Amino acid sequence: MSALPQVEYIRLERSGPVLHLWLNRPEARNAMSRQMQSEILETFNAIRDDRDVRIVVIRGAGGTFCAGGDIKNMQKSGAPAATDATEELRRGNRRGGAMLQAINTAPQAVISVIEGFALGGGFGLACVSDISIIRADATMGLTEVTLGVVPAAISPFVVGRIGLTAARRLGVSGMRLNGAEAVQLGIAHVAVADEAALAAELKKNINQILKCAPGAVAETKRLMLRAANVLEIDNLQELAADSFVRAVRGPEGREGTLSFVEKRKPNWVTSVE
Repeated sequence: MSALPQVEYIRLERSGPVLHLWLNRPEARNAMSRQMQSEILETFNAIRDDRDVRIVVIRGAGGTFCAGGDIKNMQKSGAPAATDATEELRRGNRRGGAMLQAINTAPQAVISVIEGFALGGGFGLACVSDISIIRADATMGLTEVTLGVVPAAISPFVVGRIGLTAARRLGVSGMRLNGAEAVQLGIAHVAVADEAALAAELKKNINQILKCAPGAVAETKRLMLRAANVLEIDNLQELAADSFVRAVRGPEGREGTLSFVEKRKPNWVTSVE
């Protein structure tokens, strides 16, 4: 049995062959901070060769999966006067990509349980899960463009999940989806009505996976990912990090993140009659 890392912004609970990984910043709707990314990455690295852990269940504490990135921190990094911000933004985005890749290629089966909001990075987590169960009243969205930034580290995994056409529609519109719409697009696999149905669906999927040989599960995932050409995306992630830095440090990123902090619409928002 592998030793799990010391964590602060996630919570880890072992239940036999199942590791429950809770995003644990409920006061911030589990917004994805740099430390949270690092802790998730460390956890998946720690269990990579541990066949006693057969399933990882990812969900959010407090009834919300993940409301996206830590916008307040992003806004500070995007300020023109921020020192060393460019390289820190690049490292942070690259860390996010490495985290998603570690989950995507984990030999264990990964189940995401989506309640409340799954925006930005939360959307990305759903896209790298083998099975996603969503509440029908949950809200999902690739909303970065509404803040003047780009879904840089997330985009390759979104395209891999739902295809280019659907990904482009979500990426350029920042539109939000409910549970049924997420299932229709293939982001999630089943939508449930309430907490009881969610618990039952999760238990059913765990028990089904536990009928399967863990080594065969790991090899099946490896072969499928290779067939989809998503095992080697390092160069793409470097390009994504560059795009993210330009967006956050540019005028749109600064305006979008500042408007979020100030709870107002950014200056580009308009409509047609």
